Amino acid sequence: MIGVTSGMAPTPQIPLALFDRALLHARQRRAQAQGAVSFLLDRVAEDMSDRLAAVMREFHAPADLWTPGEGLAGLHARLPSLRHIALDAAGAEKLPISPESLDLVVSALALQFVNDLPGVLAQIRRALKPDGLLLAAMIGGDSLTELRQAFAAAEAECEGGVSPRVAPFADLRDIGALLQRAGFALPVTDVDRVVVRYANAFALMQDLRRMGAANVMIERRRSPSRRATLLRMVEIYAERFADADGRIRATFDIIWLSGWAPHASQQQPLKPGSAKASLADAVKKAGKE
Repeated sequence: MIGVTSGMAPTPQIPLALFDRALLHARQRRAQAQGAVSFLLDRVAEDMSDRLAAVMREFHAPADLWTPGEGLAGLHARLPSLRHIALDAAGAEKLPISPESLDLVVSALALQFVNDLPGVLAQIRRALKPDGLLLAAMIGGDSLTELRQAFAAAEAECEGGVSPRVAPFADLRDIGALLQRAGFALPVTDVDRVVVRYANAFALMQDLRRMGAANVMIERRRSPSRRATLLRMVEIYAERFADADGRIRATFDIIWLSGWAPHASQQQPLKPGSAKASLADAVKKAGKE
């Protein structure tokens, strides 16, 4: 928090910008034009459809927030009025949505590149009608930990320092806390871990580019990587993370998050002291049986 003189209102903390979202937009557009690699997005879209099918209600004002390309186009059969809010060229994080205008917001593999995730979640919460639902999937946890470690070791060995190569990802506990902070009721989070195997690290990096998910960190290295560093990274990756057949592993943790805009009809936690029987009495009774 920035210090202020006595008597003045505190200055709000400005989130640190980690991602160049304009570059993210450009790279996603390029990936779509070249033929995007979509196996992760396809998996999320199928899971999204299954999860929505388990919600026993109709949605009449749904929106898809920043999902790359037509990743959730398959939802139109159930949600014909689904509105796709695409990432704009500037990568703006201010949502063009009126308060209490939506009853469902979905998002697939987009929120991991948000600079102010608490602020975006708060905007989504305000955009939802009472008892409206947020259902989203984002990359998080230990995703690409193998690539991160291999690059760090290679740069330390070949260049005497480490540059940001793989974005920092939020973990499950962080996301749950942010949902509560944004005012969502009944927040739920879980992780789907996907391990993909490749011939080598170059094949993995090619897939990341074709996903539009190459390095877009603001503090990224701007000069081309040294050939010696890249070759050493590939060697280290194979040494540490290859299976017996020589193929390497790449981990993707897909964090699922959901929460509801509060409504009086929702299940409420009991007030402290409102229980009609004590835990101690229950234990005593169980001991006598």
